[in-house]
Amino acid sequence: MADTNLISLVEKEHIVSLLDHGKRTDGRAFDEYRKITIIPGYVAKAEGSAIVKIGRTKVIAGVKAQLGTPFPDTPDSGVVTATVELVPIASPIFESGPPRAKAIELARVSDRAIRESKAVDNDSLVLISGKKVWILFIDIYVLDHDGNLFDACEHAAVAALMNARIPETKIVTDEDGNEDVELLETTKPIKMDYIPISCTFGKIGKHIIVDPVLKEEGIEDARITFAFRDDGKICATQKGENGTFTIDEIKKCIDIASERTKEIRSNLDKITDANANPWSEET
Repeated sequence: MADTNLISLVEKEHIVSLLDHGKRTDGRAFDEYRKITIIPGYVAKAEGSAIVKIGRTKVIAGVKAQLGTPFPDTPDSGVVTATVELVPIASPIFESGPPRAKAIELARVSDRAIRESKAVDNDSLVLISGKKVWILFIDIYVLDHDGNLFDACEHAAVAALMNARIPETKIVTDEDGNEDVELLETTKPIKMDYIPISCTFGKIGKHIIVDPVLKEEGIEDARITFAFRDDGKICATQKGENGTFTIDEIKKCIDIASERTKEIRSNLDKITDANANPWSEET
């Protein structure tokens, strides 16, 4: 995949000049997100789904539930896994083929935020200890890329989980005493204990900005993402690019991310079921 986002010298100088004067190309403040729109329940055939738009960046996520065998070292835990596909029509820098480094990193950040936050109650996904559990596959597709895919993918994955409903089950036993799982027609939401939300920063020279657009990403020296749980605890971080952040800069990013993730989460909480209405929020 051609991951390189080429920015001309003239564009770079223009962006840096604006930043030096406290401005950004789209008029936002340094700590301001673009408009965020989330549409839950978009894919009828998925157990749960959501479209997330951050400005012109657009991502869709779907959750599929499948009965399977737990990992040997976690017999009493269900499984949640996320993958990301960079659709070539989303950007000229994406190419078709097997997952490349960018897609893998995006999936890893979403997966880590969900897993390390203990967002999903994995115990509730266990049907027969050591034998049958729910495996939740979160498939994330990038449809339009104008920067900050880390947050768009993570928000879409979490929104899709919140929107999901899985079949209720009962345990049946045959004449030999063997247990099996019977799927019922009724459904229930996935039990979630926390709602992890990520916030990404780009560093260009001495300036740190929230939610960088594609052109800003093209000249950033460093990138960092923080994911927060509802209780204010950091559950995941990811550092990118070759530049560095000072301790004071990291502290500043954490303070800003803590506030921004609260704002986004307050609106995500509005998604309660598959029939939730589309909504949007501006930060």
